[in-house]
Amino acid sequence: MGRLKRIRQSYMLYSFLRDPVAMICFIILCFLFMVSFLSPVIAPHNPYESASINVLNAEMPPMWMEKGTAEFILGTDSQGRDLLSTLLYGMRISIIIGCFAVLLQAFLGVLIGLTSGYLGGRIDSFLMRMADVQLSFSTMMVAIFLSAIFQAAFGVAMYERFAVPMLVLVIGLAEWPQYARTVRASVLAEKKKEYVEAARVIGFNTQRIMWRHILPNTLSPVLVISTVQVANAIMSEAALSFLGLGMPVTRPSLGSLINSGFEFIFSGSWWITLFPGIFLVILILVINLLGDWLRDVLNPKLYKG
Repeated sequence: MGRLKRIRQSYMLYSFLRDPVAMICFIILCFLFMVSFLSPVIAPHNPYESASINVLNAEMPPMWMEKGTAEFILGTDSQGRDLLSTLLYGMRISIIIGCFAVLLQAFLGVLIGLTSGYLGGRIDSFLMRMADVQLSFSTMMVAIFLSAIFQAAFGVAMYERFAVPMLVLVIGLAEWPQYARTVRASVLAEKKKEYVEAARVIGFNTQRIMWRHILPNTLSPVLVISTVQVANAIMSEAALSFLGLGMPVTRPSLGSLINSGFEFIFSGSWWITLFPGIFLVILILVINLLGDWLRDVLNPKLYKG
């Protein structure tokens, strides 16, 4: 009860309940998460079941257009799959890849940034120069390079089978320096404070000081970065899929759906690309707006109360 009371009295909840944009974005995001993860239950069709797919139904328009039917509310794609069902399943894959890629980025970045900032010296120089080298390349270039290596090493068939963990690994390895540099800067400020000196005097070992005393005080910027990085990871997955280095057509994501329908956009079947693009834009927009709100709340310099 005490913890629940603290939550009710927290400035974060107070700010959230008085920010209509944050509340609307949170509701939309919860709705998108819910419909995507409940897609096996609520989707009209299963795009993974080949028995339920009829090629004769390919490129059918949405139901409100001429020749559209109520069976396919948003129409069908080039393979005859129900576009609404494929969107729900594809959004689930995009969200899973985005969230787990950010978890990998955060783990690597926090570990490297915490070690670099606290230990300093040659270890700090080596780890930060390694981060600088990776930051000198664009994230998409690193992701394309790693994805191409995986496909060449394991073959296209094996890559398609393990596409989700491969993309999580690729995007996670491409983005960790953002976390590492942020955490290192926070650690450099925190390790000079009195509570760290007191922990050393008491005799706590390095690992305990790093993980139990310094790390909790560096998590606010990590949380803000994570909200933005989820959106970036979903965009990276969509871009890789659009370039043919992401999810295969048989296991659609939002990016692979946009890619598969792009060649039909000028032939009249615009819905195959447009609807996945709209879902992707809405998903990225609400995550970024929530990230902006979280940054303002966690930054005391922006407090306007």
